[in-house]
Amino acid sequence: MSDTPMDDPMDDARHGAARRDDGRVERTGGPSDDAPHGVHASRERRVAQARDDDAGREQQAAQGARALFGDQFESMSGYVDILVGQGVEWGLLGPREPERIWSRHIMNCAALLEVIGEGVDVLDVGSGAGLPGLVIAIARPDLNVTLLEPLLRRFNFLKEAVDELGLDGQVLVERGRAEDLKQHFDVVTCRAVARLPKLLGWTMPLFLPDGELLALKGESIDEELADSADIIARNGLSAQVMQVRATPEVDVAHILRVQAG
Repeated sequence: MSDTPMDDPMDDARHGAARRDDGRVERTGGPSDDAPHGVHASRERRVAQARDDDAGREQQAAQGARALFGDQFESMSGYVDILVGQGVEWGLLGPREPERIWSRHIMNCAALLEVIGEGVDVLDVGSGAGLPGLVIAIARPDLNVTLLEPLLRRFNFLKEAVDELGLDGQVLVERGRAEDLKQHFDVVTCRAVARLPKLLGWTMPLFLPDGELLALKGESIDEELADSADIIARNGLSAQVMQVRATPEVDVAHILRVQAG
């Protein structure tokens, strides 16, 4: 008797294969590597649903923006066109951001509008693509806005955007760093520039003693406040966390307001 193990036809069947008369095995059924498995199909459905939800939120945000900005909506739409065009081409926005430009960016910045007083001088530090500085300037023609940006490519983008939007008489674009500026402003704004301890060191000389810092922050705002407790106390500052919705359709924006105590 041969010691060679005999082939088990049932083993072939369990693996979706059939043995031919010549002994060769060919696949007849079972799961295909090319067909999506159940878990993959489920994941694809979830991704598709998430995209539909995002698209719905974006549409609602754009509708809310039309009501919020009123006569300035056309100009804001022009700025959005610049962002999703040159802004992406120049690498100032990621390739996914055009899909959520209103909900994630424009309306997040618009939360600052009801906090800023009338006719004041505003400095937007690290303005980047103009968020929030250009949103503020377009929505509030009563404000004088300075966009401060140290990087040449972003500075050039801002200059071109201001020119294209016809904001030359209201908006000044400067290239430089906050710590090198020797002016005073009523309001200093920023978004995604630096953590609060470093940000305060840069901006306090620009808004003290009678101005304020309005910083758009994320979920780490409480942690940043805790890390800044010493500098806030040492300089006699008061800090307030504000949760503001530009319109009911959009997410809450976390605004940190810092003033002289």
